[in-house]
Amino acid sequence: MELPFKDIRLQSYISMSLFERALVSFGYRNICGIDEAGRGPLAGPVVAAAVILPISHSIIGIRDSKQLSRLKRELLFDQILKHAIASGVGIVDNETIDEINILNATLLAMRQSLSLLSTTPDYLLIDALMLPAIGIPQSGIIDGDNLSITIAAASIVAKVTRDRLMDQYHDEFPQYNFRTHKGYGTREHFDKITEHGYCRLHRKTFRGVRAQQAAPLQETLP
Repeated sequence: MELPFKDIRLQSYISMSLFERALVSFGYRNICGIDEAGRGPLAGPVVAAAVILPISHSIIGIRDSKQLSRLKRELLFDQILKHAIASGVGIVDNETIDEINILNATLLAMRQSLSLLSTTPDYLLIDALMLPAIGIPQSGIIDGDNLSITIAAASIVAKVTRDRLMDQYHDEFPQYNFRTHKGYGTREHFDKITEHGYCRLHRKTFRGVRAQQAAPLQETLP
């Protein structure tokens, strides 16, 4: 049975664990939260995470990754992976994003994260999206990383994973300062693209990168 969660909007009286409690009352046990990081940046991959938390756990402070400091995210990342029943991470690179568009790339990363779970979930809670042809009951929740603790956990895993990747890319392409902006379209990043052109990590179909396609392609610095 699919619950009509996708029609619910943020309300001040709804707690983050409302959805999980409701599903448990219907007999679901392996409830999987799914979220992504990196739909909006001009460079780098989109990363999705799937996390199944125990019904009862001792992790304190799980919330939308965007509301947490980097240090807090890192600490929670370790705790989530330690206590999770199962977790998986899907990564789709910028070239694939350019080929199939960012929405399809995000859905692909989510499917990858599901395929890497060691335990099959019996219900999916997904931030804002629905996965077609999955065969598992699911609900797409608007603002889900604020309303569902399992989606919030997935948002942390996805965000930390992607940030670490962008830190590695910074070492390869220091001229873009990926460590600071993580590939997002900040003024600094636009200025760097204007100065250096784009590199192989940039999403060339994205506005702001597309305008620089006549600029020279930057390879790894020696």
